[in-house]
Amino acid sequence: MGMPRRAAAGGRGAVAGGPGACRPRASDARSGNELRPRPAGSLVRGRAGPAAPAHAALLRSSTLMAGNLGAPSAAGVAPRPEEGKARAGRPGARLWEDAEPQAKKLRSGEDGAPPRKLPKRKIVLLLAYSGKGYHGMQRNVGSSQFRTIEDDLVSALVRSGCIPENHGEDMRKMSFQRCARTDKGVSAAGQVVSLKVWLIDDILEKINSHLPSHIRILGLKRVTGGFNSKNKCDARTYFYMLPTFAFAHKDRDPQDETYRLSAETLQRVNRLLACYQGTHSFHNFTSQKGPREPSARRYILQMYCEEPFVREGLEFAVIRVKGQSFMMHQIRKMVGLVVAIVKGYAPESVLERSWGDEKVDVPKAPGLGLVLERVHFEKYNQRFGNDGLHEPLDWAQEEAEVAAFKEQHILPTIVSTERGERSMAQWLSTLPAHDFSASALAASSGAKVRALSGAWAPASGTARGSRSVHELRHRAAGLAHCAEGTVPASCAPSPACAPLTHLCPPHPPVPPHPPMPPHPPVPS
Repeated sequence: MGMPRRAAAGGRGAVAGGPGACRPRASDARSGNELRPRPAGSLVRGRAGPAAPAHAALLRSSTLMAGNLGAPSAAGVAPRPEEGKARAGRPGARLWEDAEPQAKKLRSGEDGAPPRKLPKRKIVLLLAYSGKGYHGMQRNVGSSQFRTIEDDLVSALVRSGCIPENHGEDMRKMSFQRCARTDKGVSAAGQVVSLKVWLIDDILEKINSHLPSHIRILGLKRVTGGFNSKNKCDARTYFYMLPTFAFAHKDRDPQDETYRLSAETLQRVNRLLACYQGTHSFHNFTSQKGPREPSARRYILQMYCEEPFVREGLEFAVIRVKGQSFMMHQIRKMVGLVVAIVKGYAPESVLERSWGDEKVDVPKAPGLGLVLERVHFEKYNQRFGNDGLHEPLDWAQEEAEVAAFKEQHILPTIVSTERGERSMAQWLSTLPAHDFSASALAASSGAKVRALSGAWAPASGTARGSRSVHELRHRAAGLAHCAEGTVPASCAPSPACAPLTHLCPPHPPVPPHPPMPPHPPVPS
């Protein structure tokens, strides 16, 4: 049997009046239709006679449902709010019809008034700081022993009300990212960090009020929601400020403050610095990087030394370098190697060797004079800088404040620290301890070992079983000891070690090797 499409003319869906009646629909009340109660056994439109059993079952279920909800107080009148709330609290109540939407409860702020919800937006901050006394830029989570720039910055953000306290404990919650991780003692005049904050009123003034004078937020700009200051940065520009007596020849007094850089020496310095331009493997200019690792290859756009200037009776020079990205200690070692070459401790050929596969001892200049000057976002500016919604990240309006901060906090700190602690003079005294030719000697020794090892290899097509595997391994072990300068007694009489005996210093006799277990025959 088909289901009844519509109830009698007394109104759609109205079945019976009194306690067993279905409640009227709001659409009928709005349209002004008259709602007449109809007996439970009345006819459905289009049918005559008593209702069929299936219809009766449907009517009984409708009557039960209507009984749970309760009858309306009057035909065509919606239930009162009190009755709707009472029915909504009982099981079986149809909340989507009877219950009125309740207002969301808000936490009350001061004086019982609800707090104003502040927008949380992605921004970038232009940060300048003097790195003296800090263990770098990046925060060491869980370690309060080493103070960093981010420790003071996050504390100021929390105290100013820009971020909640739990965001300060877990910086990932505010999507915090820095453009560059500066090392211990390194300063910055144009560091950029990206994060999500509440845009409170007078945000820059409030943050700076909780920062020391040698850390300042100089600018703020809105960026796209997915902006990441590290990944979106195209290049970074650093400068290294050092006293010019670092370029004096090694035979001259390393602490001679009357030294002045000559034009010829400056020209040679710039010629050596220009060799860094391009893409090279800088595995020798950082730690824990191998020569074959792709991450050790870095692209340097330019590197040069500017004209010297005098501060407090001491002549200084500034080396500027712009690169796509830099590894830890890379710039300080680039400067240190050029200083070692100009002073006469290392040959110029060490530059080419340092980019090769061999290990080269590269000295690391002090971190005092290194400053992150600017970060570049050319691709981001081309795409979003002129879209009418975002500003280009060029910081042209903040250049005067950046220059003033450098003159007030960064450059005077470098000059006064160098005069008081003499960090450059002390580092120069360690250069004679570096051996720039040791790796070349080791490489030549390794080449001889490989040549002799290759001479023992069987000819092409010769069965490997024609020579004892035990003998080959024994002689190879003897050659390895010869290269290290410790020839075992059992290997010393061997004629294969004779070509390398001049490399082996005198040494006490070494006990013979223990007998090796027999090897299974090698298949031909």
